[in-house]
Amino acid sequence: MESKKRYTITSALPYTNGRLHIGHLAGAYIPADIYARFKRITDNDVAYICGSDEHGVAISIRAKKENKTPKEIIDKYHALIKKSFDDFGISFDNYSRTSSKIHHETASEFFEFLNKKNCFEIKKSKQLYDPVENQFLADRFVEGECPHCGFEHAYGDQCENCGSSLSPEQLINPISKISGAKPEEKETTHWYLPLGEYENFIKNWFLKDKKDSAKSNVYGQVKSWIDQGLESRAITRDLDWGIPVPHKDGDGKVLYVWFDAPIGYISSTKEWAKNENKDWELYWKDKNTKLIHFIGKDNIVFHCIIFPIILKAHGEYILPENIPANEFLNLEGKKFSTSKNWAIWIDEFLKDFPNMQDSLRYTLTVNAPETKDNDFTWKDFQARNNNELVAIFGNFVNRVLVLTHKYYDGFVPESGDLNTAEKQILKSAYEVPQLISDALDNYKFRQAINLLIDLSRLGNKYLADEEPWKLYKSGNVEKVKKIMFVALQLCGLLSVLSEPFLPNASKKIRQILNIKEKKWTELTISNPILKEKKQINKPALIFRKIEDEEIKNQISKLND
Repeated sequence: MESKKRYTITSALPYTNGRLHIGHLAGAYIPADIYARFKRITDNDVAYICGSDEHGVAISIRAKKENKTPKEIIDKYHALIKKSFDDFGISFDNYSRTSSKIHHETASEFFEFLNKKNCFEIKKSKQLYDPVENQFLADRFVEGECPHCGFEHAYGDQCENCGSSLSPEQLINPISKISGAKPEEKETTHWYLPLGEYENFIKNWFLKDKKDSAKSNVYGQVKSWIDQGLESRAITRDLDWGIPVPHKDGDGKVLYVWFDAPIGYISSTKEWAKNENKDWELYWKDKNTKLIHFIGKDNIVFHCIIFPIILKAHGEYILPENIPANEFLNLEGKKFSTSKNWAIWIDEFLKDFPNMQDSLRYTLTVNAPETKDNDFTWKDFQARNNNELVAIFGNFVNRVLVLTHKYYDGFVPESGDLNTAEKQILKSAYEVPQLISDALDNYKFRQAINLLIDLSRLGNKYLADEEPWKLYKSGNVEKVKKIMFVALQLCGLLSVLSEPFLPNASKKIRQILNIKEKKWTELTISNPILKEKKQINKPALIFRKIEDEEIKNQISKLND
């Protein structure tokens, strides 16, 4: 395994305009959490950073729908989102919010710094204006027909049906989402980031240097954008909700949410560093730090093109090492839809399946939409839990613990001299940490968690082949000691290696085995994880079976 390094790991900032569902977890949060836990447990310096994205038109739209102020909306949903993350066990080092003072200051300073460097173009343009509400319409306040696919509900910045990037004036028959009126064109002035000037930078930094390390789905989307040519993009908006443009001509204007939101990673790191008495600049400006962004595919362009250009234009910041974006997760064959309540909400899942976070983590990881969209079904969730976590992983650990108490009153037996076959089992088992590390370092989370389950399969096969219960009855007690010693080492390894994936199960097994939290760098075949004569506690249920009735209830709840 690699020597100690510093990592800044981020998950996409969730919008505070609704609750979290499992599609969000599968995209940007479970993979990042696994990776952050993995990097900590392999003895690295980690800052895992996130926060609520509390500006932008989505917040204003929700506020108008609920007849509340934007502040009331963000306070409500920030609290709900943060609680869901806490209850689910996502291990952020800091979870902040973009309405905070430190974020407003950081984003404003960024704008002022770039403005002084003459990084912006200031241009007048005609933009859509709502004559009823007397306000300019930001991209998401405009809806109309997509000029590419004909979808009737495309937004002014993107068609969610075909994925095309749009501008409001391209929409056919546009309407204001605020009043329903037909927009008019009116002149306004904005600051633009000239993305076209950075095309060669993106070509060299990403398309050339990241060709072998970037995920194929990410690389393909970035290449497609570059092939179309980059155009200047406004980084200010005519809105009354957001960070005011810090300029004498900025009255009535705010920073575009996609300028301010990624800077939220930096302000959240500042907040964390201040609380922990650390130097935040090491995590953003030291070339030895690795910056990794975990996102969903809808955020690829912003994290692979726009935010890196902003960092490059500033000149003092490191650039992302990787942006391992996942594709989308569907639910029972259909897209998640919050408006139609076609979703599995995290807070509701935790009420219906208390203490079963690991089962959902497992299903969403083994079925992760790593390079293509994937599907979650309740029956698959039940099958994964019952047939893999319970019947393979939990079954192996339980059998070994029960036999250890039955034969040795809960003490690890002496191994004596192991034969070639027993040594080979241990050798294979102690190769797994490196194999999992290699998979995770390449962002292959499905492969990594399958290696973990394969280790428990190895243990089950070993017990089935050796049949220690028969040997014990026949009086071959010395052979049984060797078998049980080897099997216990596999349980010990599983307890440590499962921490990034199944943190609750890992903790339970370690408590039973009386093992303290261990770094993976400490796992060596010459230093057994469970020493001879060590006492272990009595076994307890690691995973529980999910009954058919529970799944029927969830399916009927979805279809209500």
